[in-house]
Amino acid sequence: MLALPPTLVVVRLCRSPPRGWLKSVTTTLQTRQAVELHGVTRRYGTGEQTVTALDRVSVGFAPASFTAVMGPSGSGKSTLLHCAAGLDRVSEGRVLIDGVELGPLREKARTRLRRDRIGFVFQAFNLVGALTAAQNVELPLRLAGRRAAVGQVDAMLAEVGLADRAGHRPSELSGGQQQRVAIARALATRPVVVFADEPTGALDASASREVLRLLRVAVDRHAQTVVMVTHDPLAAAYADRVLFLADGAIVEDLHGPHGAEQIATRMAALS
Repeated sequence: MLALPPTLVVVRLCRSPPRGWLKSVTTTLQTRQAVELHGVTRRYGTGEQTVTALDRVSVGFAPASFTAVMGPSGSGKSTLLHCAAGLDRVSEGRVLIDGVELGPLREKARTRLRRDRIGFVFQAFNLVGALTAAQNVELPLRLAGRRAAVGQVDAMLAEVGLADRAGHRPSELSGGQQQRVAIARALATRPVVVFADEPTGALDASASREVLRLLRVAVDRHAQTVVMVTHDPLAAAYADRVLFLADGAIVEDLHGPHGAEQIATRMAALS
């Protein structure tokens, strides 16, 4: 279950509450998005050298959903992910993670929010070579000043099929196994959202299927929110929703299950 952020609630005692107050509160809880972008624009450079990577993008990612983000090279896919994750500051607009707006936060607060509420999976596995698989999974908890529950790390490695590799270092693991460790690490803090940037880009077909299956399981079994940038229609077919970007804008929002061929056809139309 995803944890809602601490909220201060002030209750005024009265004989009868305002009409409709419960419906209003219920609607707010039901409609809160894990991640929200409102009119987000990201520009690089100045004057005639200005490049608009994102152009007034507004989109929300619901809790317990799996969204794939696709588009031609230079369409703004990675910029969207970086802005949504607070890795890059927007030029205009607002970004909210679990209801918290990133814009007003100072860098230390943004770092703390990313550490506590966001998980990352990249094409490069980014494991610490001197640490074992178990220590890599535990690392986000240690950085957050939290102690793993008894058996938590072992359970997470078992979930990704690596219970017997807990004591192995990255150099002793295959590429697919390293990416599975990275997924377990991303989920260790039970984040609000996991951002995955081309997570299968360096893997063979078999390892790619296993990684995508694990991301799908994280959504279906643990109500995790996953936002994945990919160029691969086979990968996008694992998602509940596919966003297509072109020239920094969302040009199509495809909901529901769709096959890789249909997704590839939509992609080809953008190229």
